[in-house]
Amino acid sequence: MFAEFLYGMTSYEFVQQMLEMRATLNRLFMVGVFGDMLGVPILPSYYGLRLLPWVVPELEAWKREVLREREFGSDHEHHLHGL
Repeated sequence: MFAEFLYGMTSYEFVQQMLEMRATLNRLFMVGVFGDMLGVPILPSYYGLRLLPWVVPELEAWKREVLREREFGSDHEHHLHGL
């Protein structure tokens, strides 16, 4: 109980921000390598074919995430730091 309280007080927000950053970088990587599936030719398809076996489980979720309609600024929550 105290350990969870201490975790929430000291590092919970840091961990959440790191998870958001990791998801953003993963999306950028996928667009860079497999952007031709969306009509964005960035890298030759050779590299995409070499990486395809490791990425197949994530492709459908990635397509839904990238093609989902969003409003500007909806990617990040507005945190009140220090309050």
